Amino acid sequence: MRCPKCGFRDDKVIDSRQSRDSSSIRRRRVCLQCAYRFTTYEQIERSDLRVIKRDRTHEPFDRRKLVNSLAKACEKRSISLVTLETAVDEIVHELETSGREVPSAMIGTKVLEKLRVIDEVAYLRYASVHRRFEEVDEFVDAIQALGRRIKPNSLQPELFAPDMAPAPSQSATPATAGREAETKV
Repeated sequence: MRCPKCGFRDDKVIDSRQSRDSSSIRRRRVCLQCAYRFTTYEQIERSDLRVIKRDRTHEPFDRRKLVNSLAKACEKRSISLVTLETAVDEIVHELETSGREVPSAMIGTKVLEKLRVIDEVAYLRYASVHRRFEEVDEFVDAIQALGRRIKPNSLQPELFAPDMAPAPSQSATPATAGREAETKV
């Protein structure tokens, strides 16, 4: 293992733990030359999963490509790395249980399902590439479809819930109360 700071090849493992889902091992290492500490992850490499591309070619599944595409869609959004790692783990698990050959369209659809729950802007970014939007109308349709759905979590609340909307008389200050009375007449 090369040190990411100085490139020296010798290091020492100072801590080793299983990941939350027991699919990988997390190792904390320290470089023996510059004493820089870094983390590595070990996991089983599954060489049997292959991706069928749009042009009908086949290639081995690469988890890093999936991670990079999710990270690109979520760039400059307030989404934690833990959330992205969890989404990737879930997608990979679903793919591994679906068979040895997986169409790239299926991978994209699974990513869109996860991103729709995580972040709508990231969802639109990924959808614009995955669905190959060529017209502005297609993009607008995707935005409108997001607007029609009911927001499942409380992190994306509506502006005002019907029972929480301020009453006009409660929000009026003494200076504006007279103007409101004039406009109502």
